[in-house]
Amino acid sequence: MAPARRECGGWEMILPAGWLLLSALLMHPTLAKVCNDRTKHGQDNSWFARDGENLPIMVLMPMNESALMSSISQGIEPAVQLAIKHIRETRKYSFSLITKIYDTECDNAKGLRAFFDAICYGPKHLMIFGGVCPSVTSIIAESLEGWNLVQLSFAATTPVLADKKKYPNFFRTVPSDNAVNPAVVKFLNYYNWSRVGTLTQDVQRFSEVRNDLTNELEKADIQIADTESFSNDPCVNVKKLKDNDVRIIIGQFDENLASKVFCCAYNLNMFGSKYQWIIPGWYQGNWWEQANTTNCTTKKLLTAMEGYISVDFEPLSARQIKGISGRTPKEYEREYSRELQQKGVEASKFHGFAYDGIWVIAKTFTRVMELLRIKQRQNSYHNFTVDDREVGKLVLDVMNETNFFGVTGQVMFRNGERMGTIKFNQFQDGQEVKVGEYNAIADVLDLINNSIRFQGVEPPKDRTFVRLQRRHINVPLYSILSTITILGMFMAGAFLFFNIKNRNHRLIKMSSPYMNNLIILGGLLSYASIFLFGLDGGFVSDKEFETLCTVRTWILIVGYTTAFGAMFAKTWRVHAIFKNVKMKKKIIKDQKLLIIVGGMLLIDLCILICWQIVDPLKRTVEEYSLEADPQGRDIAIRPFLEHCENTHMTIWLGIVYAYKGLLMLFGCFLAWETRNVSIPALNDSKYIGMSVYNVGIMCIIGAAVSFLTRDQPNVQFCIVALVIIFCSTITLCLVFVPKFITMRTNPDAATQNRRLKFTQNQKKEDSKTSTSVTSVNQANTSRLDGLQTDNHRLRMRITELDKELEEVTMQLQDTPEKTPYIKQNHYPDANNILSIRNFTDGKDGEKSILKNQLEQKPQAQWGSMDPSRINRGPLDDINSPEHIQRRLSLQLPILHHAYLPSIGGVDASCTSPNGSPGSSPRHRHMPPSYRRRNSWPGPCATGSC
Repeated sequence: MAPARRECGGWEMILPAGWLLLSALLMHPTLAKVCNDRTKHGQDNSWFARDGENLPIMVLMPMNESALMSSISQGIEPAVQLAIKHIRETRKYSFSLITKIYDTECDNAKGLRAFFDAICYGPKHLMIFGGVCPSVTSIIAESLEGWNLVQLSFAATTPVLADKKKYPNFFRTVPSDNAVNPAVVKFLNYYNWSRVGTLTQDVQRFSEVRNDLTNELEKADIQIADTESFSNDPCVNVKKLKDNDVRIIIGQFDENLASKVFCCAYNLNMFGSKYQWIIPGWYQGNWWEQANTTNCTTKKLLTAMEGYISVDFEPLSARQIKGISGRTPKEYEREYSRELQQKGVEASKFHGFAYDGIWVIAKTFTRVMELLRIKQRQNSYHNFTVDDREVGKLVLDVMNETNFFGVTGQVMFRNGERMGTIKFNQFQDGQEVKVGEYNAIADVLDLINNSIRFQGVEPPKDRTFVRLQRRHINVPLYSILSTITILGMFMAGAFLFFNIKNRNHRLIKMSSPYMNNLIILGGLLSYASIFLFGLDGGFVSDKEFETLCTVRTWILIVGYTTAFGAMFAKTWRVHAIFKNVKMKKKIIKDQKLLIIVGGMLLIDLCILICWQIVDPLKRTVEEYSLEADPQGRDIAIRPFLEHCENTHMTIWLGIVYAYKGLLMLFGCFLAWETRNVSIPALNDSKYIGMSVYNVGIMCIIGAAVSFLTRDQPNVQFCIVALVIIFCSTITLCLVFVPKFITMRTNPDAATQNRRLKFTQNQKKEDSKTSTSVTSVNQANTSRLDGLQTDNHRLRMRITELDKELEEVTMQLQDTPEKTPYIKQNHYPDANNILSIRNFTDGKDGEKSILKNQLEQKPQAQWGSMDPSRINRGPLDDINSPEHIQRRLSLQLPILHHAYLPSIGGVDASCTSPNGSPGSSPRHRHMPPSYRRRNSWPGPCATGSC
């Protein structure tokens, strides 16, 4: 068999105690026989009836200086002798205690041999006092029940001895290592620390304390965030504690590894105001200097150690009251110090527990003797005898009833465990200072006022308290952008007032005032969405925020479609009128444009309704990584941001972007196609193109930057708001500012200047056409191409003038009193229409008539017109004879010609009802080709109309 194994300072053994004791008996059979003879039950049990009896006590402790923990024993003997002396001096006890020390040498085999020798060769001991080395003590304590002996230890703190099933006859006056755990839990509760971590040296003694601490923490509902064990290098485990955000660390390790632990803590910056270390308090003084085997200097260790809390039992009570010996703890300590000086030995931290232990034995024997005497008197008629088993049971029961105040405090046992006082020390400025104590009997923690000094302004937190901080839009930024938005809405309102007030003016009426109102409405909706984009959870509740997600999306989409849909519809009407040359007449009214815009909005509503039903927008919270508190507090800031999202956000946004993109591309196409249309009152293509260009660029840039700044709500809101403001403002200004300027400067410039320009350009083009016709004699193909080009151009001009005639008719119906002036003012245009229509109606005789005109009239006669008439205003000669003649001779024909097209009575191919255009003074200045073409019988003359 393998021999028993003893750990250095530890408590493990491989073989049971019974095997060692049996081996000792087998090796010494003669001794076994003698031992058995001397230990017969009932032998001389009348000791309790005699006064002045010497009661022997077996004292087991290592006395050899070479043995482990022998320094403890050397300081114990003076305390034991002092206690026996004080007991004699009280004269309250009828016996004398005799102690005989047996040296165990802190070795399992030698300890068992010493115990066996004391049993076999020594006097009959009533109790065993001692037990310093945990391994030897546990072996002997396990066999005490068989010997009917009770052991009282003053230095064995190993938690394993608290198992009463295994060690029923074992008591100790010193609290066990587990006794500090209730005190630690009480300390944690005092500072409201509910989350801790443990760092334990991988040794049985510390593992047992940790296991018991785990049970105590679970009972107190304190979370154990992490449990780490190490053998040699603790740095990896310390790093894990930091990674798990453990702030309150309860350590269980000896002083040899404590220096390594604090060196790792220094390197990992796990000290200071954010951390609190709680370690055992039984280390030797200045242990960091003696046990420093690390690369850290003493200064670094002291820096990391500053503020740690050590927990250990109280060697002497702080209550200066007289105890069972009639002395205060201070008085006893002075006497003990004198004894040490006389013997020249060092003090032991367990001397007070040994002193109180002798008093426990004295009181126990006194009580046992009283009980035995009572039984003896009750059985006076019979021979009273008592055996060792009964005596042992009496001693065991009396020990559990012990309760007195000694030099170490109140001496009381609970299941053999001392309910002592636990002290708390704090490492301050290089030394430990007592800051409080815990009374296990009363379960009270008493901290000395203002003695604990934390390195921060407050105790450390048991975790990194995370404060959720909403990333919201700054109120000043929201106010500034809201102010700008309100100004934009006022501007849109001004444009709306301008458009409604002047809706009957030719310039506004020809630009479709209803469509202009829709553009303004779309701009107002876009402006309004800015207010909703600036609201977040700081202003509204979570439920209201989800509603805002939907409302602002609907408003922005509908506003965009309303504004740009109206613009594109206007452009489409211009494109349909002036680019479809095969149609002789085409009038597209505003009702049709409203239907187009309504169709676009219907598509938007279908998308939005499906979006809302299938996958509605909801409030989602995005959390970001922890940030340090800017004010330096021991908290971490976790920013979070609220978003409006759904499950398939990308798909829905893709549908909306695709639809809006196609709408914008279609608008660009229409604007490009109608860029050369010459009537500004009817054509906004130039400005629409500019609007689409600016809006497209801004939307692309805004969407990209907004996505990149998704985690910065202020930047994102600023970009979105500025893009909406810019796009809406630019669009409204490009549509209405030119009209406003024209109305302020020259209301009729849009029509008069364009007619003058058309006449001048027409002269030049007709001159070119004349030259071209002259060259037809040499190249028929070239001449025909030129005629076709002219025909195409003149047809477009006819359509333009038809629109003007419609406006004239509407004005005639609204203001009858102004009819003479309007008829007179538009009379040249009517002649132009009649001449141009006749010019374009002939097909078969067109070539020959044009050829005769070229041969009979010189080229200089083309387009001859009096410049004074052209440049003269419409009211310069309104009462002249020429104007009177016009009013009398052409008023009815022009009215007839202007009215019939509006009711569908005259087709664009028909000639004028005026039978003699040459009678008008205006025709004297028309080109020859026009005059002859008017006299040529057209389709109307033959009755085909």
